[in-house]
Amino acid sequence: FSPLYCDEDGAGLVTQYDKGDVEEAGLVKFDFLGLRTLTIVDWAMDMINERRQNKGLAELVIEDIPLEDGAVYGLLQRAETTGVFQLESRGMKDLIKRLLPSTFEDIIAVVALYRPGPMDNIPKFCNVKSGREAPDYLHPCLEEILTETYGVIVYQEQVMQIAHEIAQFSLAEADIMRRAMGKKIKKLMDEMKVKFIEGSVTNDIGRRTAEDIYALIEKFAKYGFNKSHSTAYAYVAYQTAWLKTHYPAEFMAANLTSEMSNIDRVVILINECQKLKITVDAPDVNVSAIHFRPVDKKTISFGLNAIKNVGAKALEHILEAREKEGPFKSIFDFTAAVDLRAVNRKVLESLIMAGTMDGLEGTRAEKFATIDIALKYGQQIQENKHRNQEDLFSQASNGQTAMVPELKSADSWPDSVALPKEKEVLGLYLTGHPL
Repeated sequence: FSPLYCDEDGAGLVTQYDKGDVEEAGLVKFDFLGLRTLTIVDWAMDMINERRQNKGLAELVIEDIPLEDGAVYGLLQRAETTGVFQLESRGMKDLIKRLLPSTFEDIIAVVALYRPGPMDNIPKFCNVKSGREAPDYLHPCLEEILTETYGVIVYQEQVMQIAHEIAQFSLAEADIMRRAMGKKIKKLMDEMKVKFIEGSVTNDIGRRTAEDIYALIEKFAKYGFNKSHSTAYAYVAYQTAWLKTHYPAEFMAANLTSEMSNIDRVVILINECQKLKITVDAPDVNVSAIHFRPVDKKTISFGLNAIKNVGAKALEHILEAREKEGPFKSIFDFTAAVDLRAVNRKVLESLIMAGTMDGLEGTRAEKFATIDIALKYGQQIQENKHRNQEDLFSQASNGQTAMVPELKSADSWPDSVALPKEKEVLGLYLTGHPL
């Protein structure tokens, strides 16, 4: 069918024809779209089922959720859609407020309408849906095809259906017409127009009406969206809206984790958490995980991986030490337990500046001033563990009292110092704000 070549690693075959020639040669082209949202849904479901398992509840399967949940449509109608797939832009929120989706079919239509071309039909769609305007079907034959979209052509499938029902095209011919219109292939469009009008006339539809119908679908088909695609988008949009409605902490935590490298986006999502009355706690070495995680229904713990200068390897060692040694009580407790080859001075500085050690003994300033002493203490403790020797830092000369260094005295950082340091490593102000 097509000349081929091997890609660089020899793992796959690649056609030397472009997408148009591939189809002319008789092959079928598929576009595969990778969606970050599917990962967000997956992460949220893992957290939800972990909580449900702890309570002895059955596992929840996202594909089993009902599509007629009134609370979800309430959230959509209020346009509380930040984080909801496809529905969170300002323009989309405005459309939702006007259209007030009340069924799954309405969400499908919203996804398809909000794009150039079909956007012109939004006022009519909303007016007919709300009863302010009567639908105009041009011809009774179109009523059955366009009832679900209130007399407005919204989907490519409707274009094909009209050609099939009105002009007596075969479905294959209807698809060719749709493609000719969508890709503006003028020669083919001219041929199809003649065939459409003649087919309509032989189907007892007046020539003028047939011309009007053709003009209508020609205008639409330039920008048409296929319903199957819109339905798949709407399904993921509904799933995310359902998660935000019923499990907002898990859903927002998954969103925050997905966007943790994009600080502007993290700020937007944390603001959304505040609107949902969910508190995003500062990161804590004794509580937080690598990713954002819900502590309870109304609290999310900041993900440690969002802190600058703290790599994944260092975090793995910190969590491993926390699990093995129990909660850390002081910075000395911390340096004695973690692998200091991964958790170095820069990591410690960033952890203190981010507030992850606020729950440990001393102020941020005192702990920051004590970093070198703490690292030296940790190294000696760990060396002695390997050598199975006693050390003056860990035991007094009488062998009775455990001794650790003291924190160096330092004036507490005022907000004017602490907050910029926090922003330096987190990218945002979390425990306060200069204004």
